[in-house]
Amino acid sequence: MTDFLLELRCEEIPARMQKSARADLEKLFRSELSAAGIAPGDITVWSTPRRLALIARDLPEQTEAVSEEAKGPPEGAPDQAIDGFCRKNGVTRDQLELRDVKGRATYFAVRNIPGRAVKEVLADTIPAVIRAFPWPKSMRWGAASLSTESLRWVRPLSGILALFGEELVECEVHGVTSGLVTLGHRFHHSGDITIGHVDNYQEKLRACHVIVDHTEREALIREKAEEAARSAGLTLVQDEGLVVENAGLTEWPVPLLGRFDDAFLEVPPEVIQLSARTNQKYFICNDKTGKLANAFICTANIEAEDGGVAIVAGNEKVLAARLSDARFFWDVDRRKTLEEHAKGLQRITFHEKLGTVADKVERVARLARWLVEQGIVKGADADQAEQAARLSKADLVTEMVGEFPELQGLMGGYYARAEDLPDAVADAIRDHYKPVGQGDGVPAAPVTVAVALADKLDTLQGFFSIDEKPSGSKDPFALRRAALGVIRILTENGLRMSVAEGDLLDFFADRLKVQQKEAGIRHDLIDAVFALGRENDLVRLLARVKALQSFVETEDGTNLLAGYKRAANILKKEDWQGLESDIARTGEEDPLSEVDDPDLTAVIAAKMADRRKRLPELSYEPEPAEKALIDALSEAEPRASAAIEQEDFEGAMAALASLRAPIDAFFESVIVNAPETEKRSARLALLDNFRAAVHNVADFSRIEG
Repeated sequence: MTDFLLELRCEEIPARMQKSARADLEKLFRSELSAAGIAPGDITVWSTPRRLALIARDLPEQTEAVSEEAKGPPEGAPDQAIDGFCRKNGVTRDQLELRDVKGRATYFAVRNIPGRAVKEVLADTIPAVIRAFPWPKSMRWGAASLSTESLRWVRPLSGILALFGEELVECEVHGVTSGLVTLGHRFHHSGDITIGHVDNYQEKLRACHVIVDHTEREALIREKAEEAARSAGLTLVQDEGLVVENAGLTEWPVPLLGRFDDAFLEVPPEVIQLSARTNQKYFICNDKTGKLANAFICTANIEAEDGGVAIVAGNEKVLAARLSDARFFWDVDRRKTLEEHAKGLQRITFHEKLGTVADKVERVARLARWLVEQGIVKGADADQAEQAARLSKADLVTEMVGEFPELQGLMGGYYARAEDLPDAVADAIRDHYKPVGQGDGVPAAPVTVAVALADKLDTLQGFFSIDEKPSGSKDPFALRRAALGVIRILTENGLRMSVAEGDLLDFFADRLKVQQKEAGIRHDLIDAVFALGRENDLVRLLARVKALQSFVETEDGTNLLAGYKRAANILKKEDWQGLESDIARTGEEDPLSEVDDPDLTAVIAAKMADRRKRLPELSYEPEPAEKALIDALSEAEPRASAAIEQEDFEGAMAALASLRAPIDAFFESVIVNAPETEKRSARLALLDNFRAAVHNVADFSRIEG
C-alpha cells in the first residue's frame, strides 16, 4: 500500500473559504477514486493562505480487474436494436453472449475491464478535481481567460505537487504541470523545496517557516496570544472565530501585543472591539477588573528581526485612525437626542406595503403599551414601554450604526443612558432585538419584554397580512427567526397570551416543533394538541404537550393509545357519525355549533356534559366489561375536564390512565358489532364517548405509533 500527497498552490485563498475548500477537496478526491474502484485509507486535508494539501494513506498500486455485464434485447430482435445495444456498451456482435431469461434467449454484453495502475488513475483524478472545484468565488487569468472554457480557480493556480510513494504523478492543468517541488514562506524562504516522500512534506515546510496544518496554527495563535496578554498583566478576550480567521491569513503566525491611547476608552467597548476585530482582525484584552484595556493583539505572518516592534507600531497607527473615526461618530451622535434622531426614520422605508420605519415604530409603541395594560407583561410601566418602543429604532440613523450596522440597538441603549433616560428604557432599546439566534439570551426585564415581543409580533402580523410568508428555504424578512423569538419570550417568561389564529397560528405551530425538537419534544404530540382547536396559548399548550409525552411513554399511555386507535378504526369502518347525526336527524340545533367562549377548557367541558346528557339509556343488561367501561368513563370524563380547567395536565393524564384497563377488557370480551341493532348502536356510542373523552386532552389520531 502506498501514500499519496497532493498540494495545490495559488495566491492568497480568502480565510473564509478555506474550511469549505478542505471539505470539497476531500469529497471530490474520494468521489473520483470511488468511481475507479479505489477505497483510500485515512485522508488528511490541510490549508494555508497559499496552498491546499491532501494526504491519502494506504492506496493500492493497482486497481482490481472487474467484469461488467448488461442485459440486452432478446434473440430475434431487430438488427437496429441489437446494433444500438452494442454501440452503447462498446462491444461487437460476436462478443455478445446468449443466456436464457425466463425461457427466452437474450443477449448480454460482457466487458472484462483490466486493472489500472493507481498512479494513472491519480493522473486523471487531479485535473478532474481541480476543474470541478466549487469555489464560491473564482476567476480566470492570463491570455486563456479570453475563453469561457478556461480554468476557473479562486486565485491563479501556480503549482501542483503530486507524489505517489516516491514517484511523481504526471499531469497538467491549464498550463501548470505537476512536479516534486513546493515553496516555503514568502519572506522567510526563497527557492524550491523538493519533496521526496509524503512523510517529509510537513516537516520540510516547517523548516521553511510554513506550518501547513491549520489546526496547529490555530493552537499556536491561541497559546501565544494568551501568553502575550498575560505577560502584560491582561486577559485575552476569547474569540474562536478570530483565531480561525487569523490562522487562515498566516503561514507562520506570530501574535504581538500593541497599545492604543486610553482616551479612546471613552467610546463604548463594543465599538472598540468591533472596529479592532472587523477591520483589523485584532484580539482585544481586559484588565484585572474585567474592563476593556487599551491593548490589542495582532497576528503577524513573519518573525521580524526587531521582535515585531515596527509591525506593532504600524498596526497601532492603523487602529488609532479607526478609533478616531469611532470617537468622532460617538461625539456627533450625542449632539442630538434619540427623539430627534427618530424623526429621520420617516425617510426609511420598512416595506412598500407596510410604510416607513417610523410607521412600524408607531405600531410597536401602541402594541407594547397594550401588552402592559392588558396584564400580559406584568411589572412593566406602560409609559416606559411606549417610550422605549418609540426610540427603539432611532439609532438606525446615527453615524455609528451607519458605520457598524451590527451595533444597532446596542448603541441606542448607550445614547439613551447618555441623555439620562430611565435604565429600563435604555435596557429595552438595547435588547429589544433579542433573542436574535438560538444561543442568544431571552429578555426578562418587563419593559424590555414588552418592546421585544411587540416588535416581533408586529413584524409577523404585518408581513402575513400582505401575504409575504416564508416559502421553502426563502425567508427574506427573517419571519421564522421572529416567530422563534416570540415563542421563546412567551415560554421562558411564562407569558399568557393567545397568538393569532389562521395561517399565523399554523406558522407558530411549525416553528414550535422546530424549537422543541432540541428539547426532545415530539412534533406529533404538538400536532395532537394543536388539532383540538382554540389552543393558542403557547405556555399552556407546551405544558399540555409535555404532560402528554410523559404519559404516552408509559405502559398505560401506550396501551391506551392502542385502544384509542382500535376504537377509532371501528367507528370509521362503521361510518359512525355519533351524536351529530342524531341531532341532524331530529332537526335539533346543536348547542355547541357556535361557541362564543374563547376558553378551550370551557368548550370541552360543555361538550362533554352535553354528550353525557344525550347518551341513550340502555334497555338491555350490559355485559360486565361494558358496564365497567361506562362507569369508568362517567368518572374519568369529569375528572379530566376539571383537571384541564385547573391546568393540571398531569391530573388529566392520570384520569385517562384509569381508562386503560376498562378499554382493554371491553375489547377482550365485548362484541361491538353485535347482531342486535340496539346493542351495536349503544356500543358504538360508548366507543364514541371514549374517543371524545380522550380528545378532551389531545387528538390521539395525530399521535404516531
